[in-house]
Amino acid sequence: MLTTVSGFIFAALGVALAVGGVWLVAVGGSWYYVAAAVGFLVTGSLLIARRAVALWVYAAVVLGTLVWALWEVGLDWWQLAPRGWVVVLLGVWLVIPGVLRGMRDRPSRDNGAPLWRGAGLPLTLAIALGAVVAVAALVNDPHDQDGRLRVTAAAEGRTPGIPDIPPGEWHAYGRTGHGTRYAPLGQITPANAGELERVWHFRTGDTVQPGDPTETTYQVTPLKIGDMVYICTPHNWVMALDPATGEELWRFDPEIPPLPGLQHRTCRGVSYHAAAEADASDPCSRRLFLPTADARLIALSAETGEICPGFGGEDGTVDLWHNMPSIQQGFYYSTSPPVVAGNLIIVGGAVNDNVDITEPSGVIRAYDVNTGELVWNWDPGNPEQTEPIGADQTYTPSSPNSWSIASVDQELGMVYLPFGNQPPDQWGGNRDPAVEKYSSSIVALDLESGAVRWVFQTVHHDLWDMDVPSQPSLLDIETAKGTVPALVQPTKQGDVYVLDRRNGEPILPVEEVPAPQGAAEGDYTAPTQPVSALSFQPPPLSGSDMWGASMFDQLVCRIRFRSLRYEGRYTPPSTQGTIVYPGNFGVFNWGSVAVDPVSQTVFATPSYLAFEVTLIPRENERENYVSEGNPGFGENYGAPFAARMQPFLSPLGLPCQAPPWGYVAGADLRTGDIAWMRPNGTVRDRAPVPLPFRMGVPDLGGPLMTAGGVAFNSGTLDYYVRAYDIATGEQLWQDRLPAGGQATPMSYEHDGRQYVLVVAGGHGSLGTRTGDSVIAYALP
Repeated sequence: MLTTVSGFIFAALGVALAVGGVWLVAVGGSWYYVAAAVGFLVTGSLLIARRAVALWVYAAVVLGTLVWALWEVGLDWWQLAPRGWVVVLLGVWLVIPGVLRGMRDRPSRDNGAPLWRGAGLPLTLAIALGAVVAVAALVNDPHDQDGRLRVTAAAEGRTPGIPDIPPGEWHAYGRTGHGTRYAPLGQITPANAGELERVWHFRTGDTVQPGDPTETTYQVTPLKIGDMVYICTPHNWVMALDPATGEELWRFDPEIPPLPGLQHRTCRGVSYHAAAEADASDPCSRRLFLPTADARLIALSAETGEICPGFGGEDGTVDLWHNMPSIQQGFYYSTSPPVVAGNLIIVGGAVNDNVDITEPSGVIRAYDVNTGELVWNWDPGNPEQTEPIGADQTYTPSSPNSWSIASVDQELGMVYLPFGNQPPDQWGGNRDPAVEKYSSSIVALDLESGAVRWVFQTVHHDLWDMDVPSQPSLLDIETAKGTVPALVQPTKQGDVYVLDRRNGEPILPVEEVPAPQGAAEGDYTAPTQPVSALSFQPPPLSGSDMWGASMFDQLVCRIRFRSLRYEGRYTPPSTQGTIVYPGNFGVFNWGSVAVDPVSQTVFATPSYLAFEVTLIPRENERENYVSEGNPGFGENYGAPFAARMQPFLSPLGLPCQAPPWGYVAGADLRTGDIAWMRPNGTVRDRAPVPLPFRMGVPDLGGPLMTAGGVAFNSGTLDYYVRAYDIATGEQLWQDRLPAGGQATPMSYEHDGRQYVLVVAGGHGSLGTRTGDSVIAYALP
């Protein structure tokens, strides 16, 4: 009976493989599944007939699968497992006594042994061979790239070429206006990092509220100035904490009204300014600047948290909607801290993606830090007129915006802004070439006037939402021509551009390479795209890269891969559906990288997830085609196409491309050489069963480097903060977080003790657990 039932199961699986296999062959994919289907069907038929030769046939299926899998992916455990575990376990099932007894047609008269023993032996040997290969794959990690990165021992204190602030403090988002995310502190080293322990844990009380957008996230990098640590929260509360105990000293609530049009609710940080001559009687001689979700810029006393009257008015507020076109609450706001340079505070803003062809402007504005008076404005749609526009004028609608974090070099007199592209993201047939010059670019503006000093474009005619997403890092780099002031810019595509920040010329080579053609109707694609010599871009996808929990959902992913349009990086969006890889999640995103200005090295956390985009022809300008309600993400009202965008996932919700999906990596900025790469993070918090398999998971958040040779990161999709040896990438320590840590750690010193501060509040659209924790670590 068991043998017959097994036969029907094998036959049913064979039918499923035959349907999928023929479909895959029809779209140009592998013939393996058709061959396997034949093997399953024949095995099933013979089992129903209770013929022992079924075991010989299935032994051939096991061996054929093993040979095919090794030919496709080699000794890569996470690639071999989904190809083979179903096949091998079914083979084990066939050699259990209950199934074998049903195959005894007659006893053997020759040696007294049952007839199945000869038929079962090849299958047993095939299973044993599969087990040997599995063990070999388990101890082999083809994705671990070993090497050693130069780590120059540096005395704690001032770092050459970096603005002079006390070494134990953190005054701006990236510590200084140079945005390196490097702390010149050496108390924590690879030798003692494993001893780190929690010192204090503060709960902000700011949690997700009804009506918040899905993208409600806690992305703040705290500041440490004097005897206070400053944080902001997703609802734009600001708090001052005691750096030694985490005790709350004061808090400010800007009372943000409900904003149904918001796509994002977050606060990446506040900005700090100290008057040249501090006045102890004036609590506003040291100020914090808070950008809010309702498009205000508020000045607060760093001492008391009270409003600083006179900045824009008695309410201490500048209205960022002033002179804006296409006013709709929630469609323009600043999620990132502004740049403070001298007596200027320079503000960009986020514009809702992919909603309408007419959106607010991406203008950059510089205000006086004391009065809030507009000093200059730079509008990508009107780049020559930088003097403040008239009260009755408006900026150019839908111009590229700078939603991420800028950097500043006050000695060279420039602010460096990473720009997104001009909406809508996936169709650019009506873009103005003069405006698009600044899309997906790094733009250097003159601090005094706002005039363009130089521009470097990372994507030509961007149709993939490949904004320049992160803060540039500024340092000095040794070259054959001497020391050069450099700018390091990571991108969503994985390229890391190393440019001379005086003029935007590449220090490491940049090559223009041919790009796929054939854009949607009414649009075009650029013939070439730039690629940096230092790049973490992944190899192009192939059918063998498709993945799943089993051979069956892997087969579905293979069919979808062959059915969607994919010609490598920069395949244009299409009505057929296009795979975008790297996806618009980005190899790098707003967390950027950490740069050691002494060793001239970079610590990075590249992520790899494929996305798919499908253009939907619009027949009605205002009808929703791909979304529900407001703000209508992906609708592109007024454009010829809406855009449906989603991760490239299997029917089980797993990535269709094989792991690893996330790494830590170290590279030399002088040569562009990647010294080491290691899969980073586990699937403990993403899998149905919480098993800590180290598969390498995506990261969203930034890393931190320290002078002690230790880097920190907390942004992986599992809930851990980890420490790494910068020289080798070896993990030194980890601690479990109460929520997703999608933020950038920072480090400070207080009373002679080095602290590492981690924020764990989760990320709504990534599905990590939300929370409100700020946690400090230090050595015992």
